[in-house]
Amino acid sequence: MTEARKKGLISHGIAAQNRKARYDYKIGETIEAGIALIGPEVKSLRAGRATLSEAWAGEREGEMWLFNCYIPEWQAGSFMAKFEPRRPRKLLLHRKQVETLTGAITREGATLVPLDIHFNDRGRAKILLGLAEGKKKHDKRAAVAERDWQRDKSRLMRNKGRE
Repeated sequence: MTEARKKGLISHGIAAQNRKARYDYKIGETIEAGIALIGPEVKSLRAGRATLSEAWAGEREGEMWLFNCYIPEWQAGSFMAKFEPRRPRKLLLHRKQVETLTGAITREGATLVPLDIHFNDRGRAKILLGLAEGKKKHDKRAAVAERDWQRDKSRLMRNKGRE
């Protein structure tokens, strides 16, 4: 067994997920972006300790940034490995992608919501961003009712063959 597996670190797959985003927003287009991190932040992500629930992405000085994403300090690190847990982090996108997203945010009033942070096959940290539109309270209730009906319908169909 490798050392990483013993420690429970994530080498590929989802490190952090914003589960509430799909409930609060209608997600339109999604885009995968790189994220500029420092060493101890990557270690914290691999330990699965990040939080995206209050995070958002936006444009600053012609570049896209991730704001309010909480990545806690790496506890096993030295005093040199200290960093601000909620610091803005630069998103790595092509210029054309930045222009497209900035246009959608300003023209359409959309929000750029982080859906998850994951490690790709090469072990690089990537963030999945969704171009989102806020849901109203009645839309959320309708989504919950639809989900409950689908669950009940599948339960009825599953139990129908047993009777």
